[in-house]
Amino acid sequence: MPVIDAQVHAYERNHPGRPWHAVLTGPPEVTGDQMVAAMDAAGVDGAILVSPLTIYRYDASYALDVHKRHPGRFALIKPVDPTDPAVAEVIADWKRTPGTVGIRMLLVRGGLSEDPADPGLNGVLKAAARLSLPVNLHIAGRLNQGLELIRRNPDTQVIDHLGLVQPHELPVPAQPGRPAEGSDARKRAQRCNQDQRRLHAIARALPL
Repeated sequence: MPVIDAQVHAYERNHPGRPWHAVLTGPPEVTGDQMVAAMDAAGVDGAILVSPLTIYRYDASYALDVHKRHPGRFALIKPVDPTDPAVAEVIADWKRTPGTVGIRMLLVRGGLSEDPADPGLNGVLKAAARLSLPVNLHIAGRLNQGLELIRRNPDTQVIDHLGLVQPHELPVPAQPGRPAEGSDARKRAQRCNQDQRRLHAIARALPL
């Protein structure tokens, strides 16, 4: 049975040819070659490669380069911009791109609208549903909004971090990994995760 890592990021050092938008906490680079070497050392057969929004925003060109350099090892997810009037066309084009298995929206880190009725956010979810494309919807810090977006888009396959805040910088919280909001946040986070088993469906899309 293949071993699949459900989410990894790869990126080059900052350089003028592909400049960073901002600094992602972590090593100065984790190239595709380095990622494959680490996967081989750990006995991982394949991975879902998510283009890092912090570094590259909505440009997934490096992830595409890694996929081309290491065929059969990665499936691809890219962030999309719900404020882009052409986002539906962007999603359709991504669906046609070899190796792609999903798209991503990060509500807080992306600085997106806090309105669950926002037409851009809902437009992305509806476009993904039409194309049977899962959405990695990062809702940490916006659990109520995330839950309402899911309610409004029942046909969209949604995958998230269960609403958990993952610390990126030291000091690590005394209780890392706990939901971010309220005493009932765990229950709401579980409800936001429509079907975590869809991770397996995405993993099966890898050309292993």
